[in-house]
Amino acid sequence: MQTTHFWYQLHLCRAKVIFSVLLLVFGLSDGFAQGLFGLTSTSGSDDKPISYGFFLSGHTSGYQLRYSEAFVKASDPVTGGVHSIYPKLTPGFSLGFIGILRFHDQVNLLFTPKIGFYEYHTEVNYFASPINNLPGTGNPSPSEPNAFGIRTEELVNEETVVELPLLFKYRSQRFNNTRMYFIGGGSYQFRTKSQDEANVDPIVTSGKDFTIEAGMGFEIYFRFFKFAPEIRFSHGLNNLYLPEKTDPAFASAIESLRRKSITIYLNFQ
Repeated sequence: MQTTHFWYQLHLCRAKVIFSVLLLVFGLSDGFAQGLFGLTSTSGSDDKPISYGFFLSGHTSGYQLRYSEAFVKASDPVTGGVHSIYPKLTPGFSLGFIGILRFHDQVNLLFTPKIGFYEYHTEVNYFASPINNLPGTGNPSPSEPNAFGIRTEELVNEETVVELPLLFKYRSQRFNNTRMYFIGGGSYQFRTKSQDEANVDPIVTSGKDFTIEAGMGFEIYFRFFKFAPEIRFSHGLNNLYLPEKTDPAFASAIESLRRKSITIYLNFQ
């Protein structure tokens, strides 16, 4: 009877409950809209010739691999045992600071030094030995399907990288408390560990690189700061691969390795 009584009382007060919930929802929505889309932001960094900020970011990164001519020739005595090499995209994160030089309300120059933590995973697939004595078939010939198994080895390179991007930023005109922008430029990068330490990695690469970067995002104005989520694509220009230091079992199968990454930035100014 107590349960029935409770639901009966709730049924009688249903109109009041619904009205109260709707009032609360509309009140919160109105307050959020006033703060986000209404003309209430007083963050005046747009008017300063030089301003600052910081960011946190998460990325997925990997190598862009190009096979060598030796790999294409299956008769090569070394690379003939390599079935394929697959770089994998791997997550990581970075953090840094933002320095902004204002040329115009819609055109800025950004210097965004950061430290990035990267892992590069690469799968190397080898042909295994022929499978012998299958029931009822004898020894299969190499031309038959599944005559050879595949043995996979996953290699991991870990790097901490200092990055020094210099970027141009073009912004749309401000609409209430939002702007859209495009960003692009280049970056110089160097690895913190020495080349001697890197020479023990499974795939040996050089420590310096130049990249081109391009992306887009939105600036959202709050009362005392700006928040700008952004997506940016980065592509390395240098061939980082050092075959003479890499495992000879697959070293000659690779011609070049270049870095590539997709990064989500959370900028605060």
